[in-house]
Formats: sequence, structure tokens, C-alpha cells
Amino acid sequence: MPVIVSLLRGVNVGGHNQVKMDALRALYESLGLRRVETFINSGNVVFATQARDLKALAGRIESAIENSCGFHADVVLRDAAQIRDALARNPFARRSGIEPAKLLITFLADQPDPEGCVKLRAMDIHPEELHIDGREVYVYFTNGLARPKLSWALVGKHLKTAATARNITTVQKLLAIAERLEAA
Repeated sequence: MPVIVSLLRGVNVGGHNQVKMDALRALYESLGLRRVETFINSGNVVFATQARDLKALAGRIESAIENSCGFHADVVLRDAAQIRDALARNPFARRSGIEPAKLLITFLADQPDPEGCVKLRAMDIHPEELHIDGREVYVYFTNGLARPKLSWALVGKHLKTAATARNITTVQKLLAIAERLEAA
């Protein structure tokens, strides 16, 4: 049974869109998803499913969250192999001195708009670094995330798709959970 990592956008961030993880687990289970596990309090859910159409499944999860919790949260899904691949394609992996808390992978719901990619790559965000590779955007925030030069609103606007970011350590831990569920 395939294992899926579900990444919710804007959940439990800055006091907005609050949902307890046990309620989120129960919501996913109510949709027939199996072996549901959450990781940290920011909308990370790992589960097993027979569903093949991940886009339709994301829509079902979004609707269930809106009906149950009273707010909309974009849901981005990746199977374990796609998470593994995203980590393998990390353009910063071989560079020394990279601090994991400052390296984010932004997961896009769909392929990014090609013109938007050009605009985003042309932005002056130095000293931050950005790499777009398929449905992932890798950003290294040299000076940390407190006052980034890169505007997250512009990322979504230019790429024309839902997106949510996780630091590299969180992505690695989500993959470890997914691999454990795969092996079970």
C-alpha cells in the first residue's frame, strides 16, 4: 500500500488556522486513510492509502479540513519515492557549512508556471539562494528566516500554484516516517 506525505499550508502558524494533531489524524482516518501519523504541530501527516489519484485525494482532504475546521488549507501530497527524490536533488547537499534550519524545500502542488520561474529566478534576493527543480523550490536563507528578502507571496503569485515549505530536517524526518510505514 503506497505511503503518502501530506503537507498542509498555513496550519498552526502565527496563531492562525489552529488544529490539534489528534483531530487532524482523526480527520484523515475518517477519509479511509490508514496508519495515519502526524509530525510536529505544523500540518505534516503521513499515511497509507490505495488511492491512485493524488490530486483528487488532496481535494478531498482540503474539503474535509474546511468542513471540519472552518478554514481552507492547501494540501500538497507526495509519495515516499517523490520525497526521497526531492532530497536527492537538493542542490545544496554537497556544499559545506549549510545550516539545515536555513534550508527550505518548497513543495508545489502542480508544475510551476514557466514564465513565473523566469521572473522568480531574475529577482535579486541575494544573499539568499533559490533553485527551482520540477515541483520543488530549494531556498537557502543565508541570514535566517527572520527577515527574508524573498517574499513568499511573490513565490506563489509567480509560480501560479499552491506551495508549502519545510526545512530540510523536517523533510528528512517525514521520509523516515514514510519509510517505516512502507516497511510495516
